Amino acid sequence: MQFELNNLVDLLKAAGEPTRLRLLALLSAGDLTVTDLTEILGQSQPRVSRHLKLLTEEDLIDRYQEGAWAYFRLKQDGDAAALVRQLLDATAKDDAVLLRDGERLADVKRVRSERAQDYFSRNAAAWDELRKLHVSDELIENQLLGLIGKSPIDSMLDLGTGTGRILQLLSGVYRRAIGIDASRDMLAVARSNLDKSGITNASVRHGDIFNLPLEGQDFDLIVIHQVLHFLDEPDRAIAEAARLLRPGGRLVIIDLAPHSFDYLREDHAHVRLGFSHQTLEDWLKKSDLELLKAVDLRSGKTGSQSLDVTIWIAKDQRLLIANEAAASTPLVASGRA
Repeated sequence: MQFELNNLVDLLKAAGEPTRLRLLALLSAGDLTVTDLTEILGQSQPRVSRHLKLLTEEDLIDRYQEGAWAYFRLKQDGDAAALVRQLLDATAKDDAVLLRDGERLADVKRVRSERAQDYFSRNAAAWDELRKLHVSDELIENQLLGLIGKSPIDSMLDLGTGTGRILQLLSGVYRRAIGIDASRDMLAVARSNLDKSGITNASVRHGDIFNLPLEGQDFDLIVIHQVLHFLDEPDRAIAEAARLLRPGGRLVIIDLAPHSFDYLREDHAHVRLGFSHQTLEDWLKKSDLELLKAVDLRSGKTGSQSLDVTIWIAKDQRLLIANEAAASTPLVASGRA
């Protein structure tokens, strides 16, 4: 971690102001809005916004829009972010100002959690009805952990993150992660769950699964858990996920096997009644992904009360193709004849 003199001075100036250092400390604990930050700091919104603008310009924090709200968080990557984390580590843990900020942050997160829980409670009955039919969450999660393995993952993307359960489940594996969901109510639930779990290396954002607000080739692992059956064009979602995979990256899809519960279309907005192995393999091939494995999980329920689940794991082939091409290229002799 090295900086040119002028760049280092600019970074230190950006971080070396009391309010901005307090902001960086707060944003290291998760995603917050301007409203959250003004409530915690007790300062005017224009003043807080000016400080946030400066920190954004110095590339110390990320800003992303979610409807009418803008969320901010401490940047996860880069030397500048690493320097800020060193500065934060050097602050006294018993500093009165930072302790007070932490207490107010806890109050903000508590209110956020109560709102999220209210939404979850209002919709829990419908989810519980489905959960009684299909494979247990515990079985699915154990299989998922086994397929992914314990090797560290640099970056993960969870599409249709819902309650943020996958972000929680795999928090010990990835260095950084993002969850995307189209429901702002569900994002509130996910943020609350990440707060409760103390997970600060993952964030959630509002987004369209067909047009994700993210740079291509940026993720080593992408998970799409129980989402595709809600979509008119699941193959487009797979293609968009493939766009975001790094060469050699993996895509994991968890969804329902073919079934005949037609009432799920009306009662639970299911568009597709499950997916066959052949259908998923064709869609993966169309997106230049190689199917590595498909695991069928049986619900154990009797006949008409059974919703089985399949886990598909696929791999981006570009790294393999590049290596094969390099191996097949004749070596050019150099040096003395």
